[in-house]
Amino acid sequence: MPLEIVTVPCLADNYAYLAHDPATGQTAVVDVPDAAPIIEALNARGWTADTILLTHHHHDHVQGVPDMLEAFPLAEVVGAVADQNRMPPLDITLAEGDTVQVGQETGQVLDVSGHTVGHIAFYFPASAALFSADSLMALGCGRLFEGTPEMMWESLSKMAALPADTLVYSGHEYTASNARFALTIEPKNPDLVARAEDIRLKREADQPTVPVSLELELKTNPFLRAGNSDVKASLGMGNAADSSVFARIRAMKDAF
Repeated sequence: MPLEIVTVPCLADNYAYLAHDPATGQTAVVDVPDAAPIIEALNARGWTADTILLTHHHHDHVQGVPDMLEAFPLAEVVGAVADQNRMPPLDITLAEGDTVQVGQETGQVLDVSGHTVGHIAFYFPASAALFSADSLMALGCGRLFEGTPEMMWESLSKMAALPADTLVYSGHEYTASNARFALTIEPKNPDLVARAEDIRLKREADQPTVPVSLELELKTNPFLRAGNSDVKASLGMGNAADSSVFARIRAMKDAF
């Protein structure tokens, strides 16, 4: 039985997620931007936070952990060993290749450094769910605050190789602005044009634009399409390495 996943809006544009195993009743919380809406969502369903999975150390992903632990003192806090000195106190430290357990479901830990060094993602293959936070975002990727373009391209390529039916649960509601930028790269991409209109309608209705299928990301996200020949040609970089094209797109987005 797949995990039941609930999107919890937090702060101005963050998302946290509840990942609940119906078979055992165990629940993991992915990132804690603000404890109050997460606790409210848990209480509304009669769930308990058993595990807190942290993707990276940025304040808007971890600042609610102390309040969460006040409400659920038995919850185990889990994060990257490479990031532990910048995290709230961790009960369990992880690196790529390690696994996490939510009830009966096993998740895989991926090192997706680039936005930060030590950023991890959690991939649950049986539920086709990837919690990517600020690495792979809907129609975008995180700014390179610490990593290099090569590092981020490697991380994105790793996630792009997952099954196409994977749903990407990213950390922010940035999709509308990401769509506007993506259209400057591929204005005639029919999948992107259709997606941008769908995003516009969802945001007008105050609906979230995540999760999104990896299949659609591969068709529309310019950061995942840096190796695409049409994208390279449009940038005048037909013979460039994929990572160099990615670096150009990232620089363009930063200036957008």
